[in-house]
Amino acid sequence: MDQPKKRAKPGRNPASASRTSRPRQAEVAELAGVSQATVSLVLSARGDGRAAAISEETRQRVHEAARSLGYVPDPAARRLAAARNNLLGVFSFTATFPTDVQHSYYPFLVGVEQEAAAQGYDLVLFTGSSSGGAGAVGPEALSRVRLADGCLFLGRHVPRAELKRLVADGFPVVHLGRREELEGLAWVGADYVSASREVVGHLAELGHRRIVLVREDDDAPPSTDRQQGFLDGLAAAGTAGGPGAVLRCADPMRELTAQRVRTLVADGVTAFVAEETDTGAAWRALITAVREAGLSCPGDVSLGLLGSPPADLAGQPVPMGFDIPRHRLGAAAVRLLAALVAGEEAREPLVACEFRAGETAGPPIWSP
Repeated sequence: MDQPKKRAKPGRNPASASRTSRPRQAEVAELAGVSQATVSLVLSARGDGRAAAISEETRQRVHEAARSLGYVPDPAARRLAAARNNLLGVFSFTATFPTDVQHSYYPFLVGVEQEAAAQGYDLVLFTGSSSGGAGAVGPEALSRVRLADGCLFLGRHVPRAELKRLVADGFPVVHLGRREELEGLAWVGADYVSASREVVGHLAELGHRRIVLVREDDDAPPSTDRQQGFLDGLAAAGTAGGPGAVLRCADPMRELTAQRVRTLVADGVTAFVAEETDTGAAWRALITAVREAGLSCPGDVSLGLLGSPPADLAGQPVPMGFDIPRHRLGAAAVRLLAALVAGEEAREPLVACEFRAGETAGPPIWSP
């Protein structure tokens, strides 16, 4: 049931002898080399099938680690764990919770709501508005999610320290979107790497050999995944890559000018792709610069979008790229959260994105 993790060296106690705080299940899991869910099942002495599936050797490791650390179950936590109320929290790190059906979060929320109902849960919505909204979420805001049995988090940038504390305390948490940099945090995500690689492959099949990615200047996992897929696509197609193939812009509308686009095209670039983000800044900057440069699309240059176009740009040519399965991601996040609440070992696979042919890509009119 449980794949052994890298265990601490024998005799090594990761907890300081002078500590004053109560040892946590996360520390027991680390010392035993198992998951925190397995520790919970073993130490709760459940009689259901999930607990019975744990091997005796794994049970012994967990009990030995607990004794070594001096771990004692928190009675208050046990009472809370036993008093499930069939509520799942949804916490958004946006300044205001989206309600517009055209908002990119709306399909996520539809999937969340429908799957929660299918799983027999009601939803509690948290926005952190009492602490100033996005970018100002503090411990007091996140502590309120404990009113629910577990919580689903949405947002490109999250307060890592506070989320890490929830995970360490054993509170069921799932992030909608890859967050591997936070150890122990469960997440569901779309396969942006494969989808971005497919977009580049399509452009290469059309004959493009110089392709540039326009992205915002941060290291959020969705951005790094798209860039990795873009570079993988270039390598697979044998097209020009290197540092000049990626333009990172702190302020895309200011930095990606018409003159810069004209210079790149004169240097042999025949196609551009942009990442999708909450703001849509990279795509807006790209189509604006191409238009102001007097270039036609897909005549003079081909364009692609690694994601879905902003809703307020409806009526413009549909960009070649891929669509994010937001509805299915929301449902997958709820399934995973419900499993964690039940103390089950679970992991949702990456959800595939769907390629979109669009209207902005065609063969280059000339080759460098």
